[in-house]
Amino acid sequence: MESTLIITTYNWPEALELVLESVKNQAELPTEVIIADDGSTNETRQLIESFQNSFPVPLKHIWHNDKGFRRSAILNLAISKTDSDYIIQLDGDCIIHKNFVRDHLNSIEKGTYLFGSRVNLQEPYLNHLFKKKIITFSYLAKGIKKRNRNIHLPLLGSMLYKRNNKLSGKLRGCNLSYWKVDFLKVNGYNEDMTGWGREDSEFIIRMLNNGVQGKRLKYKAIVYHIWHKEKSKENLSVNNNIQESTLKNKLSWCENGIDKYLVERDDNRVFREMKFFDLL
Repeated sequence: MESTLIITTYNWPEALELVLESVKNQAELPTEVIIADDGSTNETRQLIESFQNSFPVPLKHIWHNDKGFRRSAILNLAISKTDSDYIIQLDGDCIIHKNFVRDHLNSIEKGTYLFGSRVNLQEPYLNHLFKKKIITFSYLAKGIKKRNRNIHLPLLGSMLYKRNNKLSGKLRGCNLSYWKVDFLKVNGYNEDMTGWGREDSEFIIRMLNNGVQGKRLKYKAIVYHIWHKEKSKENLSVNNNIQESTLKNKLSWCENGIDKYLVERDDNRVFREMKFFDLL
């Protein structure tokens, strides 16, 4: 089985550098890494290029023009470029525990998406973090908020949490994984949702409506979120309305999704993948 780690980013190469270093430090690597770049400047491109020659797996950079917050669109575009069976999703402001990828891959179940929480790295700690380029954090490490989320006990987490068909309020797109075929069956992210907010939960609601269940990753798949100012929520009400419509009408498909990118590829291959997966 092949897996792809998708990392979204926008104009914060200082944080992305630490994220990529933490990927290099993984106990188990994905098949490839794709940077889904929502319109960053050349500084981000140059950083990625500096990693590519020595990176332990293929490191790809998928970019589109900066037309505001279009995270849904860049995720769809990036995922359309991979042939991997399984997608692990991460944000470019989240350093990952050395077992992050392994924890996701060891927790895979058919017809299931996985989601985890995050440990927060506080604002006063950032100067030290970037100066020392820190990518590992003990339980008692400085600068951490919500410290109990930094306990790595995978067996305990597996015993406590089973899959279910309810949307968790704790869902975060910065720590999420799923089968690519399940993503395609709901047409991926809804690109009508621009600006910050609800794009991850609306996508997951359609997955749930299509019979996919979720499982929380607790005491494993740990990410360390680097503090930053909150993004603008000016389009949140529009995104809320789209999500409410998805809930009310029990939608499992969005019209403005990933399919527009797939017409450029071998559509027959995509549908063969979906048919084969249904037989498993």
